[in-house]
Amino acid sequence: MISPLNVRRKFLLREEVALFDLRGEADYALAHPLFAASLPLGQLEARIGAILPRLDTAIIVYDDGEGYCDLAVERLESLGYSDVRVMAGGLDGWRSAGFELFQDVNSASKAFGELVEYRRHTPSIPAPEAKALIERNGKFVILDARRFDEYQNMNIPTGISVPGAELVLRARALAPDPATMIIVNCAGRTRSILGAQSLINAGLPNPVKALRNGTIGWLLAGQSLETGSERSFSEADSDFEAEARRAARDVAYRAGVKPIDRDALAALMEDPRRTTYRFDVRSLEEYLAGHPAGFLHAPGGQLVQETDVFAPVRGARIVLADNRGVRADMTGSWLAQMGWEVYVLDAALAGEIHHGPAPDLRPTPPSPPLMSATALAERADEVRIVDLSSSPRYRRGHIPHAAFAVRSRLLEISGKLVGRPIVFTSEDGYIARYAATELAAVNKGQIYALEGGNAAWVSEGRALAAGEDEMLVRADDVYRRPYEGTDNPESAMQAYLDWEYGLVTQLERDGTHGFFVV
Repeated sequence: MISPLNVRRKFLLREEVALFDLRGEADYALAHPLFAASLPLGQLEARIGAILPRLDTAIIVYDDGEGYCDLAVERLESLGYSDVRVMAGGLDGWRSAGFELFQDVNSASKAFGELVEYRRHTPSIPAPEAKALIERNGKFVILDARRFDEYQNMNIPTGISVPGAELVLRARALAPDPATMIIVNCAGRTRSILGAQSLINAGLPNPVKALRNGTIGWLLAGQSLETGSERSFSEADSDFEAEARRAARDVAYRAGVKPIDRDALAALMEDPRRTTYRFDVRSLEEYLAGHPAGFLHAPGGQLVQETDVFAPVRGARIVLADNRGVRADMTGSWLAQMGWEVYVLDAALAGEIHHGPAPDLRPTPPSPPLMSATALAERADEVRIVDLSSSPRYRRGHIPHAAFAVRSRLLEISGKLVGRPIVFTSEDGYIARYAATELAAVNKGQIYALEGGNAAWVSEGRALAAGEDEMLVRADDVYRRPYEGTDNPESAMQAYLDWEYGLVTQLERDGTHGFFVV
């Protein structure tokens, strides 16, 4: 056990520590400490290898009385992690100690974005004024700083997809006339603010503004969004890129980002006392075409937005790679201001290069009895299919007649899984193997995992069914973001914005963040 007070002290002293909330993401989003990362118990093995590279990292876990902690400690220790503790009293212990609780997901990054706007007075433009610019064909360009798939789901009319880390590299080519106003948007506030401030920090001569409250503000103003757009950034010419490189390096220098060569990187990696994350911040296409050995893919804008997802060990080092420099320097400038020790690898593609996706860092799963997709199709009427995919994936498409469940809650529903052979499945079958092994320890009968999971079913040309055939448990595994999609209630969108407006005050009360703004 470790007391909430001593957990808080670790954050104040900048010690390396990973604090994990073992509940489903929907419950995590209701209340958690600022630097707690969501790691639902049922996803532990699937995610742990990429986010906890050092086996003696200080790991602290908690729940809210669900009884997940003992299982998490057992599983982590079985994987070789040697410093695992439980936060005494769980979430209620933190609350009872009088410490601050935050809502939503990626709370630290969003709070930092609000602090940047508060300190730098980042200029913004309300949705009705932006719409008026469009209607009168004003001199402006709208750059959407989200992922391309988010942009395609819904975007501001005329907007162009330029994910956050690409902005400084691409904006000069998209708005070469200094009189052209650049408006940066996201779904809510954070990426709009940081994107606009990135361009300002990099010295673009254009007037730059964040779209106030992003697509949420657009919808709340009663204005329509586009869907399915394909507009994306263009390549920067050499003159524009050279200026972007100089500006980005200057911003990174002011924030405390350090350039590093491969020999120095090797020395960092040999230090057994520190966790060193290595991320390639370019596009996925560039990463797959060739990336520095040992680097994982994390697009720069998303790395800043979702730092707790990619790098949950607070106090760790982060090394960034980008063959053009601009994206790594700008990404690093924000991470450094968020309190990270950040390095940028010089000549990122000059050494050993790997092609294709990163290696699978997940531990080897157990080996329960397996059933092939072909056999499942032949026996579909006589077996019980249980899908452990995420609830959004399940709703979009699952094997016909499969029921939805969450791995961490199998014991709750074990009584419902009797009478017929059970076949567990998941996106690729990985989690299904764990579930089949765990249920077999308490249930008699025939229990299988679908070999290759839903992906194997689809690869054989078989159709998936959409909707909710049967929900064996509450879908608490994923938090529904009020800024994603166009069908959210106005009350939920406004409540989200109101929460963001209060984050600077929450940071002051919490006192552990260590953020600064250049």
